[in-house]
Amino acid sequence: MKCPACGYPESKVTDSRPTEEGVSIRRRRQCLSCGKRFTTYEIIDTVVPVVLKKNGTREYFDRNKLLVGLLKACEKRPVDARKIAEEIESEISNSLRTEITSAEIGELAMERLRTADAVAYVRFASVHREFKDVDSFVKEIAHMKDEDSTLK
Repeated sequence: MKCPACGYPESKVTDSRPTEEGVSIRRRRQCLSCGKRFTTYEIIDTVVPVVLKKNGTREYFDRNKLLVGLLKACEKRPVDARKIAEEIESEISNSLRTEITSAEIGELAMERLRTADAVAYVRFASVHREFKDVDSFVKEIAHMKDEDSTLK
C-alpha cells in the first residue's frame, strides 16, 4: 500500500480489525520509509455477472429468479432447491465471469437436478427446453433411461 505522505510503496500492518458492520476490515499501517501511520479499509470486490437472455436483453444475475424456478420444479419433492441455487450462484461467482447466458444457468441447474431427483429434473427441463407436447416429455424420459442404463 502506497504511503499517502511520501509515496513509498511498502508499509506494514500494525493493527487489523473488522468494522462495526462487518463488511470490511480496518487496517492501521505504518510506512517503512518515513514511519507515517495511516488507515486503510479492505472490502470484498464483488462483480455481479450479467445474464444474457434468450431474447437478447441483459440483466444482472438474480439468485431469487433461479430459486423460484428451482422451487417450482422441486415442489413436493425431496430436493433442497435453496442448496442447489447456492451451489449454482457459487459456481458462477467463482468462475469470475462477467457475463453468462440464461441457457448456461439452466444447464447448470439441470445437471444438479438430474442427479438429485428425476421428477424435478423433468419438470425443470420442460420449462428450460420449452417442451411443446407430450412427445417431448417422452423423448426426454427415454433419453434419461438410456443414459442411466449405459452408466450401470
